[in-house]
Amino acid sequence: MRSPLLITMHGHDNVAIVANDGGLPAGTVLPSGLVLVDKVPQGHKVALVDLKAGDEVRRYDVPIGRAAKDIPAGSWVHERLLQMPEARSLEGLPKATVKPAPAEPLAGYTFEGYRNADGSVGTRNILGITTTVQCVAGVLDFAVQRIKAELLPKYPNVDDVVGLEHTYGCGVAIDAPDAVIPIRTLRNISRNPNFGGEVMVVSLGCEKLQPERLLPPGTFAIVDERAEAEPLDVVCLQDEAHIGFMSMIDDIMATAERHLQKLNARQRETVPASELVVGVQCGGSDAFSGVTANPAVGFCTDLLVRAGATVMFSENTEVRDGIAQLTSRAATPEVADAMIREMAWYDAYLKRGSVDRSANTTPGNKAGGLSNIVEKAMGSIVKSGSSPISGVLSPGEKLTQKGLVYAATPASDFICGTLQLAAGMNLHVFTTGRGTPYGLAECPVIKVATRSELARRWHDLMDVNAGRIADGEASIEDLGWELFHLMLDVASGRKKTWAERWKLHNALVLFNPAPVT
Repeated sequence: MRSPLLITMHGHDNVAIVANDGGLPAGTVLPSGLVLVDKVPQGHKVALVDLKAGDEVRRYDVPIGRAAKDIPAGSWVHERLLQMPEARSLEGLPKATVKPAPAEPLAGYTFEGYRNADGSVGTRNILGITTTVQCVAGVLDFAVQRIKAELLPKYPNVDDVVGLEHTYGCGVAIDAPDAVIPIRTLRNISRNPNFGGEVMVVSLGCEKLQPERLLPPGTFAIVDERAEAEPLDVVCLQDEAHIGFMSMIDDIMATAERHLQKLNARQRETVPASELVVGVQCGGSDAFSGVTANPAVGFCTDLLVRAGATVMFSENTEVRDGIAQLTSRAATPEVADAMIREMAWYDAYLKRGSVDRSANTTPGNKAGGLSNIVEKAMGSIVKSGSSPISGVLSPGEKLTQKGLVYAATPASDFICGTLQLAAGMNLHVFTTGRGTPYGLAECPVIKVATRSELARRWHDLMDVNAGRIADGEASIEDLGWELFHLMLDVASGRKKTWAERWKLHNALVLFNPAPVT
């Protein structure tokens, strides 16, 4: 058996996590001479000192809770022994107080991407077929299977055809104030760089979300001001010209082929790394997330920002307990105010549902050693690296700037990914400790395992093993650079992620805080 290995995040911490596969049995003598009172699973915390009831329990040099009862040194510290602290007030937060020295630009890095007419760059060449309502999903799915089998082989430069299906469009309060969120999300996903500006819509006809409301004139920029905007390319299933199911399918296929012809003419060209728009996210998190994978992603985030790229980090409830860290890193007080505004809106949203941020942690998070949302947040926030936060996006908004941006989204993997697509993401990085087959049809997803044991078991699902950091085989910097180079290869199409190879794709899930009627 390997020698006992504990990981402490800060010198002031009074707990450490067990790194050994399978955990450690009671009676194990630790390198410090401390003897384990309990069997402690991998990733779970050990009390390094005697803790009295009410004492702070510190990890990351942050109080993640107070001891609910006396906890002797060497004991297993888990969620049932902790009282979670109240959320930090949004009043009196530091604003733009951290002023790091300007980072040295990282020049000379490129990838092969698809330059779009609006100046954005795609990492894939995909026909995205927009839908206005869930009612058409079955028909579109049938058509997409036919398109892939019969048409796509004729257009080798096109990577895929994707139906942008969702559960919105009717049976909803379409004019409610918060309805703007799902509507602009769908609109902006249609504008994702990986779709090359080719837009076609499948509509039922009677839905509340009419095509002209979803994609009003002027949604897509006209490159040549002398040119007239083309009318929206809509296949309406209730059109009287459709006689029977197959006429609907034939119409969708004929319309799709016109767009495939245009997409097939696109060619990859060398573009600077500054054209990357990367969304970072974590799911199925464990206690190693903040030790291995997320710090490596954070280091890579700083590399990307230095290269002039855009990186979005998100997940409101998973950064809420680190809000003071974020507002202090804001580039300006105005950016800090925008972050506070989004957090306050989300606090109110949760309150309306009679829950708070503590509802975030899952059984899997706890089985992986995360006692509560405070501990989870401290490990999640490090994905953002150390660069100044240059902007804030409300849910469903599209990016208009570069640098490190906070995209305010729920922490749900599927909703967060959907909103980051709407913002303009062309490459996604997803860290996991418990394991998840998460993927997106619209964008490559690089999966990073927090533990070597997971990377070994899921060898054909995980793209990067950050567990090598805990094993002492690689540094955070090593993994950060490895991830950076992998991103350039994936963005160029030189490598495919495992999710792409297996075609593992989660459905788009819209954030809809408005009423359903």
